Amino acid sequence: MHFFNFISVFLIPFVIFYIVVDALLYKKPVFELFIKGGKQGLLTVYHIAPTIIGLLVAVGIFRNSGALDMLCHFLEPVTKFLHIPSALLPLSFLKTVSASGANGLLFDIFKTYGTDSYIGFSASILLSCTETLFYTISVYYMSIQIKKSRWTIPVGIFIATCSLFISLYISKLFFQS
Repeated sequence: MHFFNFISVFLIPFVIFYIVVDALLYKKPVFELFIKGGKQGLLTVYHIAPTIIGLLVAVGIFRNSGALDMLCHFLEPVTKFLHIPSALLPLSFLKTVSASGANGLLFDIFKTYGTDSYIGFSASILLSCTETLFYTISVYYMSIQIKKSRWTIPVGIFIATCSLFISLYISKLFFQS
């Protein structure tokens, strides 16, 4: 374990040093390239900031208004039929939009059911194997100016649904043995 700590402490400074030395050897203007990269990064943030702010506000409104709870209550017969714990459904929905909102729900699940419970274990696996679909699509597609997402959203929703069932299956394997 000490070996990995040693590597992590020295790896980033070494990479930075390597980049600077390589640029100097090829006689490139290191500081000008650094400033140019910083400007490009700030322009990217400028272009995607409204999308990020809009998503965060929408998630806050969706969660605090009770709409998420209403949606989960509406789908309760389906979740009972498919043997999906009701606590995981809001987590599954929210993870497709916001990682921070999903983490907040995860901590609520941990407080209610415990980290070593079937539901807590399933929730941990679910958050580990899914992506913030709509956030990622909006940020990346906005940054490269793609207007049509085509099959990205339907396939992403399908994968998120598969991830829910796979996390439940893996959790059952661990809790049966």
